[in-house]
Amino acid sequence: MTAADPDAIAAEVLAASARRMPIEPFSRRIPGFDLAFAYRVTAALRRARMARGERPVGRKIGFTNRNIWPEYGVYAPIWGDMYDSTLCALADTDGTLALAPLLEPRIEPEIAFGFAQAPQQGMTDAEILACIGWVAHGFEIVQSIFPRWQFTAPDTVAAYALHGAYRLGRRQAIAAEDRPRWLEMLRSFEVELCRDGGVVDLGKATNVLEGPLSTIAHLLDVLAGDPSNPPLGAGEIVTTGTLTRAFPVAPGEHWETRLHGLALEGLSLRFT
Repeated sequence: MTAADPDAIAAEVLAASARRMPIEPFSRRIPGFDLAFAYRVTAALRRARMARGERPVGRKIGFTNRNIWPEYGVYAPIWGDMYDSTLCALADTDGTLALAPLLEPRIEPEIAFGFAQAPQQGMTDAEILACIGWVAHGFEIVQSIFPRWQFTAPDTVAAYALHGAYRLGRRQAIAAEDRPRWLEMLRSFEVELCRDGGVVDLGKATNVLEGPLSTIAHLLDVLAGDPSNPPLGAGEIVTTGTLTRAFPVAPGEHWETRLHGLALEGLSLRFT
């Protein structure tokens, strides 16, 4: 494998995930392994996953929460693809998720958007909201194929942006006349994250940049300078990053959220 072969790196990432075998970060063994090259790996991963029958359904944006940047040594947002094999509605499950396929899994409470039309670079929050058909609360289960969550930003991009699974709550349609109310709620809501009945962390809208809508503007800027990956399109689901710290999860645990100031229901998920 060389730095000139994103397909080989993608194959190694896929093999590590399938075998649940941690690997050494690419940044420690490939000179010049940077973000631009890592997003070429993202494109290679998409080709490989589509070739085996998976369908991209949207993007996850990671590291939008500035409060966690020092914990991981990653100081700017990144993104990765989500697939029909990794994202599903929580209502379509029995409320549980098996952790066995994942490496060092952690839970993140997030806000997700479904785009009715493609947003454009340079749009304001209000203009981005006008492109959104629905909003939902969700749990992303992130994982690290790099031991003890030690990596650089390019490593995370090459490893699916740490995406493992997503459980999406009820989708709430946004009518045109309700957009001003949603614009305000999406800038000011709060969330409690609970494990086995006890609160483990508190989050708020402005933990993710200036609010979930602002993360879309950031993604559009990044994609505008990316020759390897497609622009954000109509029909895509985009999840906007963890509102709290990300916490390790284990079989037998029951996690819940309570939302305040946002017209969405909290979530409940048990791990097996």
